[in-house]
Amino acid sequence: MKLIVQIPCFNEEHTLPQTLADIPRQIKGVETVEILIIDDGSTDRTVAVARELGVDHIVSHSRNRGLALTFMTGIEACLRLGADIIVNTDGDNQYCGADIPALVQPILDKKFDIVIGDRQTDTIDHFGPVKKKLQKTGSMLVRWLSQTKVPDAVSGFRAFSRDAAMQINIVSRYSYTIETVIQAGNKKLSIASIPVRTNPKTRDSRLIKSIPNFIFNQINTMVRMYAMFKPLKAFFIVGGLCILFGLIPSARFLFYYLAGKGDGHIQSLIMAAVLFIVGFQVLVLGLLGDLISHNRKLIEETLLRVRRMELDKDKNDD
Repeated sequence: MKLIVQIPCFNEEHTLPQTLADIPRQIKGVETVEILIIDDGSTDRTVAVARELGVDHIVSHSRNRGLALTFMTGIEACLRLGADIIVNTDGDNQYCGADIPALVQPILDKKFDIVIGDRQTDTIDHFGPVKKKLQKTGSMLVRWLSQTKVPDAVSGFRAFSRDAAMQINIVSRYSYTIETVIQAGNKKLSIASIPVRTNPKTRDSRLIKSIPNFIFNQINTMVRMYAMFKPLKAFFIVGGLCILFGLIPSARFLFYYLAGKGDGHIQSLIMAAVLFIVGFQVLVLGLLGDLISHNRKLIEETLLRVRRMELDKDKNDD
């Protein structure tokens, strides 16, 4: 049983030593614990520090590509290296490495496919009231969209079984946290959440450049993921609302028409016609999206089978 802890890094030379020091190298039920650094185009000594501290594997991007792609680069590298369990943590030492054994235990027990660390954000002093409220609201929306019970959907401290990691396909370029939860929920992967500790703040978040930007990107990810997995339902809601709103000017025109005053309210009839046409077109798009979604599932199943064959062959060769 091999466990690989992957750490996406961008200019983390100062925080990386403590992050690595906190990672346990011996875990009950695990034969080997290795560490993988994914360097996302760092311009400081991140890679040199990682080598000096004896990191097992380093993968580098030639330029900064963002957290989502860096996370996926790590997942693919861990799978190629034969990982049975993959733990993702941050390079800024936000999460307590000593909690890794508890994080992976539900996977070792074969009870869950993915385990996400719950930071219990209400107890974190350096989280302001606005950030705490956003975290609660966002996690609530993700739980609804994914049909899961994850209390801290944006926590980056999480563990994946090998099979679950093979099924993850990140399409966002912003972040992986919300997308992986929605994907896992729609792919019927079992998700657990356990309380984890956090360390004192070492630097400001690079992901949250501004609150409006963060909200926009997270909502954009939620809408795209929901429409990707449930296009018929998503387009049906929009199309249904258009048709419903179209009934209002229709009723208004009909009222005046029956009262003998329909000539002056033709604009209501035009508005109703426009809304009905738009609503019908959106419903048709929903049907097309549903067909595309089924085709995407077939492609993903094929990709998963090919990935399993290639990775299992490489693992057996090693």
